[in-house]
Amino acid sequence: MTRPDFTRMAVERQVHAMGCDTFEIGMFNPAYQDKQTGEIGERMELRTWSKETLLKDEAIAHLKLKNMKGCNIYIRPAGEHGLTLVDDLKASTIEQMKKAGFQPAVVVETSPNNYQAWLKHGQTLPKDVSTAAARLCAEKFEGDLGSADWRHFGRLAGFTNRKLKYQMDSGHFPFVKLREHSGQQYDQRKELIQQAEGVIARQRAIEQQRREAWQNRQATVDRQGVKGIDDFRGDPRYGGDNTRVDLAYATYAVARGVPLHEIEAALASRDLSHKGTPRRQQEYIDRTIRKATEKARGGVGR
Repeated sequence: MTRPDFTRMAVERQVHAMGCDTFEIGMFNPAYQDKQTGEIGERMELRTWSKETLLKDEAIAHLKLKNMKGCNIYIRPAGEHGLTLVDDLKASTIEQMKKAGFQPAVVVETSPNNYQAWLKHGQTLPKDVSTAAARLCAEKFEGDLGSADWRHFGRLAGFTNRKLKYQMDSGHFPFVKLREHSGQQYDQRKELIQQAEGVIARQRAIEQQRREAWQNRQATVDRQGVKGIDDFRGDPRYGGDNTRVDLAYATYAVARGVPLHEIEAALASRDLSHKGTPRRQQEYIDRTIRKATEKARGGVGR
């Protein structure tokens, strides 16, 4: 009698419940050895596969081999999508989510008594709204905020969790288990999406206020004898490196007592979308001002 392939069964059920046509599969090796240099470090190998390709025998066999050789196997939808991952949950939290109208489409036990839940919105969300929704869910249910964004990987069930801290005395590793795979849309999706859209609208309003504050500041800069950020952007010493420009301007402005909200507005006056979400753009601005403040004090932090 042929033994059932439990890995294939778990993968099939998870991907069907997630309901995407195309996935990105991550094979993360924490101790990859470079064949040329011999150096050992982390390496993520990515594959973009259709659902049909992922479920082929050769794809499952390839993932099993990678897992056996020490790789952790991850999955996420390819491109913009209609799912939210809530990570680092307890079993009791999963029950709280259900009672609150946030019924997961998929629940994966990633390690003993630790869970991930995928929520299905029923529509594709823009990247910024998707990230805002993920953060709202993580905050509401005390999930991992570090995993709360539109692109975060979740574990693919049916393979072992190869983190060394989970290795058993026998030398084996625990399997990542698919605990639920209803594929259902959660009840509170309309309300959550509206909240997420509200978060983005407020962030955009703040960005607009900063731009206007910077523009107003520019109108008075010449009279006050203080350089504006455009003076630094046009300075050939920085070779068009906007990161260097931002830090140089911020250091100059801090040393001359320019209000911090005006410095923020100046830094935000260029397109920072390459930095990521609005939250990450704000983190970049905050980090730049913090470095500038330390430089203005001669390298002494608070």
